[in-house]
Amino acid sequence: MSKIRRYFNTFVLTRGFFIALLSSAFIYLDYWGFSYPLLNTILGLTSLYLLLQENEKVWFVSGAFIGLLWFWWIALSLKHYGMLWAIPIEVFIIMLSYGLIFWLIAWSSEKTVSYLPKKYFKLSLLFKALGLLGLSYIHPFSFDWLKPELMFIESYLGIEKWQFSIILAGIILSIWKQRFIYLLLVVFAYEPHLTKNITIDENIALVTTYTSVQEKWNKDLHTIQFNTIYNSIDQAISDNKSLIIFPESVFPVFINRSQKIIDTLQKKAQHISIVVGGLYWDGKTPRNSTYIFTNNTITVANKVVLVPFGESNPLPDFLGDWVNEVFYDGAVDYKASADVIDYKIDNETYRNAICFEATSEKLYEVSKDENRPKNMIVLSNNGWFIPSIEPTLQKLLLQYYSKKYGTTIYHSINMSSSYIIQDGKVFF
Repeated sequence: MSKIRRYFNTFVLTRGFFIALLSSAFIYLDYWGFSYPLLNTILGLTSLYLLLQENEKVWFVSGAFIGLLWFWWIALSLKHYGMLWAIPIEVFIIMLSYGLIFWLIAWSSEKTVSYLPKKYFKLSLLFKALGLLGLSYIHPFSFDWLKPELMFIESYLGIEKWQFSIILAGIILSIWKQRFIYLLLVVFAYEPHLTKNITIDENIALVTTYTSVQEKWNKDLHTIQFNTIYNSIDQAISDNKSLIIFPESVFPVFINRSQKIIDTLQKKAQHISIVVGGLYWDGKTPRNSTYIFTNNTITVANKVVLVPFGESNPLPDFLGDWVNEVFYDGAVDYKASADVIDYKIDNETYRNAICFEATSEKLYEVSKDENRPKNMIVLSNNGWFIPSIEPTLQKLLLQYYSKKYGTTIYHSINMSSSYIIQDGKVFF
């Protein structure tokens, strides 16, 4: 313990925590409704400026606290399994994982420079910057929500890699030359906030539900829940909507095995297209799916990117089976679809996305027809992590991908407000 105290003295802990606080402020400011471009720009630049000058000890502490401030909410899902005792353990693992990643970037940067003549010692700044540039490609346990450039999603600076490179270059030169004038290079990463004529389709009804995890899986409440869904569809028909979208697993049953639900939705689909979340059973493995009812057609789009641990265990089979047996009552993992799925409604093509996978780069990559998705329908259930910043961070990530790939996102959510994102802008 004495060695640990010497290694992580008060100065190191304070510096690391302060940098992490600056790096995370944009999330909490948005959560509290105080997000302003100028403030986010200053906070982001300051956090990077301070971090790049620090040694591996501060990088470890910064990484650990960033992991905590960004992702503490992940552990909240354990309360739904009756494992409150495991929450601090999971939080510690999250902090340790990101602390080690940050430490490795700084340590390897300084170690590499140590083999060079002393006049090149400042090159460690460059290697640390390269580490930050590549940090978004490091996915511990297949979880890819840590993107340093996300700090600038609601700022005056851009979120593309080339823009982030310019930001880092300006900071490196200002530190190297000890002149703040070089920070002016960041103007080349400026992202103009042009006012575009954005048209939102008024014929689409996005449904928000507020059903807790416990209520959702309570079979005694299903009749009431399902009738509420049917009433929402009837109201949308009455309002002359052409499409209604419901959240993830709003039907917490295997829809393909429930003919009554299928018949009811098919009948209503004669008047309106319906996109609804439910489960799918192929006789062997469960799937998390989207069901699309249009006229006399039913399309099932299964999830492609599964939630680590929540739906699929990223650990080796022997260890994953043990975790499922001990922590998840022996439940089998969900099965992912092999290919990204697009479907058409009223001659408009939409990419299917269910909750976590909507924040994955894979869903926005070039598909078989070599086109990036123009439109995406996302179904989410945020009930596992309420109350927390998870819905806010999810929204910021969707803004990031919408701006980066030009995708219009229609997001229907359980337990937090639904919205549309176009060109990175949110419309509730």
